[in-house]
Amino acid sequence: MLAATLVLGALVQGLVGLGLGLVAAPFVTMLEPSLMPDLMLWLAACLPVVTLVREHDAVDWRAVGWAMLARLPGTVVGAWLVTVLAATSLGIAVGLMVLASVLVTARSLVIPVNRRSLVAAGFASGITGTATSIGGPPMAILLQHRPPRQIRCTLAVYFLLGASLSLLFLGIAGELEATTLLLAVAYLPCLVIGFALSRPLRRVLPARHVRPLVLAVCAASALVLLVRSVM
Repeated sequence: MLAATLVLGALVQGLVGLGLGLVAAPFVTMLEPSLMPDLMLWLAACLPVVTLVREHDAVDWRAVGWAMLARLPGTVVGAWLVTVLAATSLGIAVGLMVLASVLVTARSLVIPVNRRSLVAAGFASGITGTATSIGGPPMAILLQHRPPRQIRCTLAVYFLLGASLSLLFLGIAGELEATTLLLAVAYLPCLVIGFALSRPLRRVLPARHVRPLVLAVCAASALVLLVRSVM
C-alpha cells in the first residue's frame, strides 16, 4: 500500500511540482507514526534529484535564493516545534493557513513574487516542512502563475535544499533514526516509477490546467493535514 501511494505521489509531483507529501504522508502517519516526518523528508530530498536530471534549465535561482535565506530560520523554528508542540495543534494551524491562502489566491489575487513574498513563503515552508513534512504549498502558491516547467524546476531545487536543511536540523535535535534512511532508500524505485509515469501525461496536459492543479494539490494537502491532525 505504501509503495503504491509513493508511486502516485511521485506521479502528481512530476506533473505539477509538488504532491509527494500530500499523497504519502497520511498513509505513513497511519501505518507507522514514528517514521514521520523523517521518512517523507528523506524521500522529499531524493525525488527532486530525479526531476532535475530531466529538467533543470528553467530554475528561478533568484526565487530559490531569497526563499532559502528565510527557510533557514523557519527550519530552526520547525525543528523546535517538533520537540515541544503537540502535532495536533501544529497541523491544524498549518492546514488552516494553507486553505486560507488558496482561497484568497484562487479568486484571481496575484501575489507579487518579490523579496518580501519569497522571504515570507520560505520562512513558512521551513516551519511546515520540518514539522509536518508538507512544506510545498507556500512556495507553490507564490509561483502558481509561472510557466509549468519553471514551477517544476524551481520547486525541485527548493525541495532538495529545503528537505536537506530540515533533515540536518532534525538530526541536530536528535529526531532522526538510521533505520528510516535505509527504509527511504528501499522505496526509491517507487519515486522513479511515479516520475516516469508522469512524463507522458505532462505532454498532454494543457498549460492552462497547471495553475488549478497546483491550487487543488495545495488545498488537498491542507485538508489532509487537518484531518490527520484531528484524528
